[in-house]
Amino acid sequence: MRRLLAVVLAGLAILLAPAMWTRAEAAGHLYTEASAPSAEVAIVFGAQVAPGGQRPMPFLAGRLDTGADLLNRGKARTLLISGDDAGASGHEVQVMRDYLAAQGVAADSVVSDPYGRDTYDTCRRAREVYGIKKALLVSQSLHLPRAVTLCRTLGIEAYGVAARCDGCRKRTLLINRARELAAGPKAVLDVTRGRAPAVAA
Repeated sequence: MRRLLAVVLAGLAILLAPAMWTRAEAAGHLYTEASAPSAEVAIVFGAQVAPGGQRPMPFLAGRLDTGADLLNRGKARTLLISGDDAGASGHEVQVMRDYLAAQGVAADSVVSDPYGRDTYDTCRRAREVYGIKKALLVSQSLHLPRAVTLCRTLGIEAYGVAARCDGCRKRTLLINRARELAAGPKAVLDVTRGRAPAVAA
């Protein structure tokens, strides 16, 4: 029993310590749409698209709506939409671009990064490929601490803006919270190793 308890406690530490790290690092850098500071660029993180690959799921739609609102408020001048165009659910970035166009966002206000395979890749590519030094980060509040921490660790003066999640089901939110907790150790490992993005150019 003692060994089992030790294993359980070690597992909890592995999961919870990274979450505590990201929350501590992101503290003071998380905002709402109305309270967010201004930046030249807002980075909108990709997410799953709906079956059929033609429209965003509520998580992604909420991020895009929030990004468009930041443009309308004058909080940002450009959106960098970053996702995986080879993702299992479909071409994330193309769906993101089409959705923004349907919302009336001008094409010249949007820059696409089709190689943001994960949060770390998006942050590192934003800095090294697109030369971004300061940005607003648009995602749901459950993801923002990790996103802000990774981008700041990789050299971006990052400020998180909590995205809407209209229509998000409780079950989906619970699943994503669990996934976010599981992603913490990987974030620590990526930073420690200085992992290169999957696509560096």
